[in-house]
Amino acid sequence: MVSIKSIFWHRRDLRINDNAGLFTALKNCDSVQPVFIFDSTILSQLPNDDQRVIFIYQYIAKLKKSYNDLGADLLVYFGNPIDLIPQIVSDLKVDKVYTNRDYEPSAIERDKKIFETLSGVGVEFIGSKDQVIFEKAEVIKQDGLPYTVFTPYSRKWKEKLNDFYLKSYPVEKYINHLEKSGKVSNLISLSELGFLENIKFPFPSEIVNLDFVKEYHLNRDYPALNKTTRLSVHLRFGTISIRELARTVREINETYLNELIWREFYQMILYHFPESVSKSFKKQYDNVIWKKDEVKFNAWCEGKTGYPIVDAGMRELNETGFMHNRVRMVVASFLTKHLSIDWRWGEAYFAQKLMDYEQASNIGGWQWAASSGCDAVPYFRIFNPTSQQEKFDKDLKYIKQWVKEFGTSVYPSPIVDHKEAREYTLNLFKSALN
Repeated sequence: MVSIKSIFWHRRDLRINDNAGLFTALKNCDSVQPVFIFDSTILSQLPNDDQRVIFIYQYIAKLKKSYNDLGADLLVYFGNPIDLIPQIVSDLKVDKVYTNRDYEPSAIERDKKIFETLSGVGVEFIGSKDQVIFEKAEVIKQDGLPYTVFTPYSRKWKEKLNDFYLKSYPVEKYINHLEKSGKVSNLISLSELGFLENIKFPFPSEIVNLDFVKEYHLNRDYPALNKTTRLSVHLRFGTISIRELARTVREINETYLNELIWREFYQMILYHFPESVSKSFKKQYDNVIWKKDEVKFNAWCEGKTGYPIVDAGMRELNETGFMHNRVRMVVASFLTKHLSIDWRWGEAYFAQKLMDYEQASNIGGWQWAASSGCDAVPYFRIFNPTSQQEKFDKDLKYIKQWVKEFGTSVYPSPIVDHKEAREYTLNLFKSALN
């Protein structure tokens, strides 16, 4: 009998348990060698203390040890996957390459090139669904077209959901198909990757806090309470399973489940409408003539707008890599509808700073705030940051935590007047949409 050897390429799935692609590889092959690639094309664009790289590195070290404990090894590489995957295939003489699918446009293009290269040498490139419950066209309208409004999408998503889609992949059943390692390879160091071992803040635990989940609908809008689950970064890098999380929360809190559905809605939108990375989903909104005011943009970035809840949110982001979701909406609305600055500027800044940055959700959220996205807030709905502060941080706990000089003469005056900015924005959008 012919022995089948493969590699499993870890990407946004930094775990062994309930890993769809790894399970598929182990089930169908006699010998599976796990690999991970630090993508030089991505890392070269990041500062040398980027916390996401350090987060990934820590979990790669944990993952490698887990494989070592099983008598196997995780081979870790640094370079361009388009070049490295064919080279690894040749060096290890494997028949197949397994991985979990990624739906971002750049990832799809990368995988297409790798698929074509491997096909040329008779090696299969096989993807699995792992980071979402439903992918691509699994939840679509009766006419076969993708949903562009969340509510009917969510309704169909819930109707389709059953235990089949939430079942765990029993990787342990075929774990003996891992390639046995006689010698453990060295893990490339952060310095060799061009990064500092500089952890600025503690990374959140991947343990699901059920108390937070149960009370999520009650507490989620109040940033001072600090009672959100902080699991988004773990979903982003796959250190936890989306199926496990959905199984845990679906009977506990529908509001939290809806947040998971929003994530999949935006993943689906980006897959079907990849042009939304740089263009407005509603094309007429690209007619908006945004201000190119770098002074006010920098004030927004630094949390020095004179609007306390906006400044608190931006300082939380700059200092921790996180921002409370309610505040994300407020600061995005402020940039686009008070400062009249292009949502793409804000999206790019969040992409640099957010630990849990996920392209689909970030673009979806920013286009929602700017009214240019699918199922977005109407352009005439403009958050009043003062009202938002009074409603969701009336005791000023969140503001005082992040804006230390609040209430003193050092704190800046507002860089725009709310009423004037609102009128300007309404006219700006009206002229662009007529």
